Amino acid sequence: DVQLVESGGGLVQPGGSLRLSCAASGFTFSSYAMAWVRQAPGKGLEWVSAISNGGDSTLSADSVKGRFFISRDNAKNTLYLQMNSLKPEDTGVYYCYARTVRTGSVYASWGQGTQVTVSS
Repeated sequence: DVQLVESGGGLVQPGGSLRLSCAASGFTFSSYAMAWVRQAPGKGLEWVSAISNGGDSTLSADSVKGRFFISRDNAKNTLYLQMNSLKPEDTGVYYCYARTVRTGSVYASWGQGTQVTVSS
């Protein structure tokens, strides 16, 4: 079974840092593009950052550009999100997302999420 398990969330003061991890299993991790998506309290899903299957290409939302950095270790089947200079508006549940296309069909999976709270 495909599993994505996030960890590393918690309570942090404004200006602080956190590093999220997403451990993947049950599929060929290196064949999937990966992303982090978050949901603030009472709001919809917001795409945060994405990385290609080989890790050579990344994209980030304007709201986190220069503060958040996505990376992956295909040998460890793990996705990361380094979050620096955190702001209260970064508060939310952060989800790990995996996606690939095979023979014209999209295969995608979500993790269960990890809570990030930025507050003094």
